[in-house]
Amino acid sequence: MQDILEQGIIQTVQGLDQSTCAELVSKMEKYIKEIILFNSAYNLTNTSDHDELVVRHVLDSLAGYELIKNFIQSSGEEKTFLIGDIGSGGGLPGIPLAAAFACADAHKVQFKLVERMEKRCSFLYNCCGLLGLSNTEVCNLQAEQVEPQLFDAITFRAFRPLDEKMTRTLLRMVKPGGVLFAYKAKLENIHAEMEGIKKLVNEYEVCPLTVPGLEASERNMVIIKAGR
Repeated sequence: MQDILEQGIIQTVQGLDQSTCAELVSKMEKYIKEIILFNSAYNLTNTSDHDELVVRHVLDSLAGYELIKNFIQSSGEEKTFLIGDIGSGGGLPGIPLAAAFACADAHKVQFKLVERMEKRCSFLYNCCGLLGLSNTEVCNLQAEQVEPQLFDAITFRAFRPLDEKMTRTLLRMVKPGGVLFAYKAKLENIHAEMEGIKKLVNEYEVCPLTVPGLEASERNMVIIKAGR
């Protein structure tokens, strides 16, 4: 499956040279092994199968890399961008994304993995150390406890349909002009979900995601921009 992991990384994290790509592949293989080792104790993902972890979790997380990179580059700002991975769980999508930005030598991109469960935070601390992710910090907090307007952008995969309470919480955490990147599935479900929070979000963009090995499943990124 390493060939699929390598080819998937080449497709989703563009612009890496051969040695840098190999470095990211190595980090992701170590990460997958840690998930398999600790999954039964920490309930990190819905599978411990190596092949499923590669496609449905690591490559799915990395499929959003280019959209996030484009947001950072399009800002035109020379500053460190802080990205919050909210409800990080086992570190998805935060750890694959942080590893990709680290391997791409993007020094001005930092990640905070926000997770409420202490035992999962222990797993995240261990992974960040094992993978050498100096651009990543673990925060053992409820989402509601995060300070206001902390992040330039937020990522999340684990939430079920967004409700008004969670949307308010997420928007409170992001800076004016910042962005929420929500990994979602079917377009028809997205529109129904967004209809329920239209009082808070009147504009959003849906970008199709191509996940290598998961072409038969519909995957989308919902991009919600916070007001200024």
